[in-house]
Amino acid sequence: MVEQILPGLYRLEIPLPASPLKAINSYILKSRDRNLIIDTGLNRPECLEAMQSGLAELAVDLNQTDFFLTHMHADHTGLVHAIKTPSSAVFASGPDAAVINSFAASPTHWQPMLDYACLNGFTAAEAQKAIERHPGYLYGPKGQIDFTLVGEGSAIDCGDYHFTCVETPGHSQGHLCLYEPAKKILISGDHILGDITPNISLWSDNDNPLGVFLESLSKTAAFAVDLVLPGHRRVFHNCPGRIGELVRHHRNRADEILSILEGSSLTAFEVASRMTWQLTCRSWDEFPAAQKWFATGETLAHLRYLESQHAVQRGVRGSQTVYRI
Repeated sequence: MVEQILPGLYRLEIPLPASPLKAINSYILKSRDRNLIIDTGLNRPECLEAMQSGLAELAVDLNQTDFFLTHMHADHTGLVHAIKTPSSAVFASGPDAAVINSFAASPTHWQPMLDYACLNGFTAAEAQKAIERHPGYLYGPKGQIDFTLVGEGSAIDCGDYHFTCVETPGHSQGHLCLYEPAKKILISGDHILGDITPNISLWSDNDNPLGVFLESLSKTAAFAVDLVLPGHRRVFHNCPGRIGELVRHHRNRADEILSILEGSSLTAFEVASRMTWQLTCRSWDEFPAAQKWFATGETLAHLRYLESQHAVQRGVRGSQTVYRI
């Protein structure tokens, strides 16, 4: 489905089959000189068909088209290798470009995450099952991409639109938004979503993604924004109000975790199994493997944040990490 948002700016909804996200918003800017596609959908036939149909409806010439990837996740990047042309520039941040090319280059890319999952409560079989059903594992871009690297303050121009890159790490290490100050438009990727909360996950000992995500929210709250174009679901207008809701959501999540840990020492997997999630499953055991992965990754991000605030501490139980108040 193609929707005109403003003159020369369109939203193309790309389906994400069997995903709770339902679809991704790919934004297309048309101009006389060059076009720009922002995010692409998964590398699977249903996404490619929707993309090709939308581009045909808009008469977009891919030989005159560049690409901007807000972040490295497969639902935003998977198709780029299939639809870019030799004349296309593909813009991405340095950290996320490195991860995208690592997916394609190394068959052992996922091993450190598998090991970390087992350290935090997964069995080896459960972790392997989750990875094998992970959309990034199944539907990421194929082959190396010669990226044009951009970062804070980089200019991305297309016709009458003059965007500035804004570094907003959290959902991914190198997540970028695009801000158009004259028109007060924020293309937010998965940094700010209107109907759902961005997944903030942790799969290593090296980061505090929830901490930096909250800092990124504070950063974007200072921008004058009339229209937010997110990576999923509806476009919306009340950017400060939505940022406030996201901050409160994560505070409530942290409080829930502290309540679960009261009097206990638990792995992240065990904590996640006791939390409330908005899925239509009757119990944790019924959760799809990939959703257990996302839930545990989000729980780990909150535990790391709470650890940075000296609210919880880590310990060891056998070969696994446990957390306690």
